Amino acid sequence: MDLGIRGRKAVVCASSKGLGRGCAAALAEAGCDLVVNGRNADALARTADELRSRWGVKVIEVVGDVSQPKVQEALLGAFPEVDILVNNNGGPPFRDFRELDREKILQGLINNMVTPIELIKAVVDGMAARRFGRIVNITSLSVYVPLAGLDLSSGARAGLTSFLSGIARTVVERNVTINNLLPGKIDTDRLRGPQEPGRVETPEEEAARKERLSADIPAKRLGTPEEFGQICAFFCSVHAGYLTGQNIPVDGGSYVSAF
Repeated sequence: MDLGIRGRKAVVCASSKGLGRGCAAALAEAGCDLVVNGRNADALARTADELRSRWGVKVIEVVGDVSQPKVQEALLGAFPEVDILVNNNGGPPFRDFRELDREKILQGLINNMVTPIELIKAVVDGMAARRFGRIVNITSLSVYVPLAGLDLSSGARAGLTSFLSGIARTVVERNVTINNLLPGKIDTDRLRGPQEPGRVETPEEEAARKERLSADIPAKRLGTPEEFGQICAFFCSVHAGYLTGQNIPVDGGSYVSAF
């Protein structure tokens, strides 16, 4: 399917690896020029080089934490006009809520609620004036299915969801949409957990881990960043202009609800 966004300018946050990279790759395949971002300069450079060589699109690298104002300025200044914004950022680490102090709570809110709002504020009026804009926020299935230990992540992302719900309905008449993708268990570094530096899983260890993590998923497998990215790209396409303010679980059927 031609997504109708060839030549559009897309900013994809936290896109050197994982879900962000999957989204950046799918948008590059659709013909978008990209701004990619990550904290590790080497990993970001590798991703950017691969996207350029495979898809022949323009790719600009911005190294740093997307929650920092100077990094945001660089992201948004890379192209004169931003047509597509994919908000993504790492969530707070798994910990008991009793271990959270005010500083940790505020940082979690900044990373997963305030930062996406700041970036949306910066681009949404220009999108509306040009009568095209697609904003996709990568949140988490924990917005719907709370998990003890990820309370701060759930709260911040749920706050972002509620904050943007009404806003999405105020700009859709100008062909600007705002939607949220809620990943479940996707096979990324975050799901693999901490490992010794330089250590690589054996094929047997990888298979056992995936089987263990997939046991309670109706699809009986983990999702991939690549298929997640293709879903994101569709939400950014010309075909999704009548879809806004929605929360779409990408979870292999884990979230059980008839409505």
